[in-house]
Formats: sequence, structure tokens, C-alpha cells
Amino acid sequence: MKTVVVGLSGGVDSSVAAYLLKQQGYNVIGVFMLNWEEQDNSGFCTAEQDFEDAKRVANKLNIPYYTVNYAKEYKERVFSYFLDEYQKGYTPNPDVLCNREIKFGPFLDFALSLGADYIATGHYCKRVDRDGKVYLYKSHDKNKDQTYFLNQLNQFQLSKTLFPLADIDKSEVRQIAQKLNLVTAQKKDSTGICFIGERNFRQFLKNYLPAQPGLIKDLQGNVVGKHEGVMYYTIGQRRGLDIGGKIGYDLDRWFVVKKDVKTNTLYVNCGECEEMYSNEIIVTDFNWITDTPTKTFDCFVKLRYRQPDQAVTVIFIDNKTLKLKFKTKQRAVTVGQFAVLYDAEGMCYGGGRINELVN
Repeated sequence: MKTVVVGLSGGVDSSVAAYLLKQQGYNVIGVFMLNWEEQDNSGFCTAEQDFEDAKRVANKLNIPYYTVNYAKEYKERVFSYFLDEYQKGYTPNPDVLCNREIKFGPFLDFALSLGADYIATGHYCKRVDRDGKVYLYKSHDKNKDQTYFLNQLNQFQLSKTLFPLADIDKSEVRQIAQKLNLVTAQKKDSTGICFIGERNFRQFLKNYLPAQPGLIKDLQGNVVGKHEGVMYYTIGQRRGLDIGGKIGYDLDRWFVVKKDVKTNTLYVNCGECEEMYSNEIIVTDFNWITDTPTKTFDCFVKLRYRQPDQAVTVIFIDNKTLKLKFKTKQRAVTVGQFAVLYDAEGMCYGGGRINELVN
């Protein structure tokens, strides 16, 4: 009997993943990862409730469970990068790094040290073994597909991972949990960045990056307002600018168009504008999950989670640095996020950091 260590997060997806693996005849062990120890603004630590839920699920399924603390590794490998990117005026994606640096790093190592054959998670994606290689494909439930967040995985990590939710819908996952009377059956999905939870993002960031007030200008250089710090805003943002109703401007919404960290200036425009769109981007540190193509090819790209696939031409600067030419101009592309490539069948080539925009 093969052993699988399941990352029990205290959510419904990982709960049902553990159940399905047990039904398939695996020896299942549950492990709860503590990656963030700080309390929210009300003094409540969500990790405590999540652990209680994970423990109750493990007991219900009659599987052993452990707790591992990766808070130190998380702060060093993920959170420090997160703060550094924001301080530079970029918009990072720590969930992608959490998978690469924690779940498929120390957690995988821990599972293997227990003698496990595989780890498993509640991610919605599909592993396909073919021609001696492991491929990452989109899940059956396209609305929940999470391959975007797994774009940094390598062959070894994928070869040691099972995704039990590959072929079922989220609604079916809920139904299974309800039939089993699991405590997580009605628990709502976590949203946003894992360590922030439901908190006010700007308030959270202020705890680590103190406010540096500055000017908000339109694209002609006219001052139209003041901001609390350029790192608190992202390209395309329209809420929280507090600059509505300016005399001499159309009665339209204001959007963040660009940020100048050196001068601490936020540039906005009243309404949509050409400057918000990009024809091309440069992507660096690209991670190829399987083979590395050697010449220009066409495929599809996601520039953020839940974005519909966009047609793109991939031009190689080198194996790790790509120029992506969009078939259709893309709105509010954000430096610091990940560009993730797919073929027409939903196979994920991998992903890299968006490093430069070309309008």
C-alpha cells in the first residue's frame, strides 16, 4: 500500500482530497502547515480555527495527522520577497511563491522523510504522465482551475504529487463533504492572500511599509489629489483614490495608470486610456515544467488568476527570458505578477515574472 501525505488546510477541498485518496486504497496521513502565526486586527488567529477543523476532519476520516510549523521559512522565502516587491512599486503574487517555496519545498521534504510515496493537495488541476514525463493540465472544473498558482513546479515535484480533485467539480466536492458530515462542508473558500485573509489590505501593508504620502497627478502632470503611498496602489485600480468630481474633467472614473517610486508620484487618468494597455511584455526567470521549446511559437497566456486565456506569440530572448506579443492589447498588465503559458488543450508550459511592459 502506498502512502500519501495530504496537506490538510482546514478547508473543504483538502478534506475531500484526503477522503478520495483513502477510498482509492492509499495509506493517508494528514499534515497541517502553520505558515503564518500573527493575529488579525481583532486579535483572532485564523490558523487556530483552521487547525481545529483539520484535526476534526482527520479524526472523522480516521487518519493520523501532524502539524508542521513553516512560519520562519515563510517569512524568509515568501513574505520578505512580498514586502520587497511592494516597496519597489511592483505587485507580487506570494501564493505562487508559497507553492514553490513551502508546499512543494519543506512540506514535500517532510513527507518524504516520513517514507511517503506522494504528497497530495486540494488544488484543482490535473497531472498527466506521458512518455516518461509529468505534465500539468487544467482541471475538469475550469472555473476553479488553479494551475496558474503551480506554474513554478518542476518535474520532481510533480512526479511526487497527486491531485485528487482533477476530475470533479467544486459542487461535487461540497456534496461529498456534506454526505460525510465533515465540519468543512459549508466552510467558505479562503480569498485573497493567504496570510492576510479577510483583512483590509492597505491597513495590513501599513504595518510593514509605513505610509509615504505624495501627489496624485494626471498624465499631463496636473496635481489632482494626494495618496498615502504608491506601494498601496496597483495598475488599473479605481477604488480608494478619493479624487472624484474634479472641475474640468469628464464625469468618469479615475484609474491608476502608472507609479513612479523615485518621485513618490501616482499617475492616474479620468477614464480608460491607451496608456493602460500593453502590446508586449518581457517575462524573466521563466520556469518550464517539461520541455523548453527552442523557437517562436503561438499559445495562450494568463496574466492573472481567473483571466480568460489570451492568444500570444512567444519570442525567445533566451530560455528564461521571453517576449510575449499579444494578439489583442492587454489592459492593466502588472509588473511583478506571473505570466503563465498554456497550449490549446490546457497543458501548462510554466510561468515567469512579468518584468517589463511595452505599450
